[in-house]
Amino acid sequence: MIEVTGQINDVRRRVGEREMEAGTARAVVISQTYAAPVEDVWDAVTSPERIPRWFLPVSGDLRAGGRYQLEGNAGGTVERCDPPKSFFATWEFAGQTSWIEVRLTPEEGGRTRFELEHITHVDDHWEQFGPGAVGVGWDMGLLGLSLHLSTGKDVPADLGPEWQASDEARAFMTGCAEGWYAADAASGTPEAEARARADRTIAAYTGSVE
Repeated sequence: MIEVTGQINDVRRRVGEREMEAGTARAVVISQTYAAPVEDVWDAVTSPERIPRWFLPVSGDLRAGGRYQLEGNAGGTVERCDPPKSFFATWEFAGQTSWIEVRLTPEEGGRTRFELEHITHVDDHWEQFGPGAVGVGWDMGLLGLSLHLSTGKDVPADLGPEWQASDEARAFMTGCAEGWYAADAASGTPEAEARARADRTIAAYTGSVE
């Protein structure tokens, strides 16, 4: 069993804007503080040997200017890298390009605040599902990272298709989507619109019928 309620509450979610060369984009920001030093967290999120232990198998050149590919998911180019503080990369998936930035901040007691910002231009997908469309997926990633850092174990199999079809996983994804609903509404989206988008996100992730 995974203590999903505590994980949902430990994560902070925010929706904002970011100026890009192509114009103003929407920014989905997710963060969590881990009881691990910044060097360990940096290694966990940048080492090609370690990323598969909590996320997905990755190939390519994980250095500034290099290309990467996550198995069955996005690929892209590492555009900036400032170890052990941050990296910025394109996120290329299904013919669309967005961007991710990961920032690590040391905190008292040897802890580290992990923050990920996913930047995307508004399109039909955003209008339909809102921030939860990518946000819930990143919540899954932070859950894997949390379990890996706290136990030192490999966790992807524990969060695989069998778990994702469980009542526990559906409760987790629903709770995360509710968190993104609150963040969407707090960003200025009309409440009814944010609610409808969150409901569609929940249905998409859990297979429920609206």
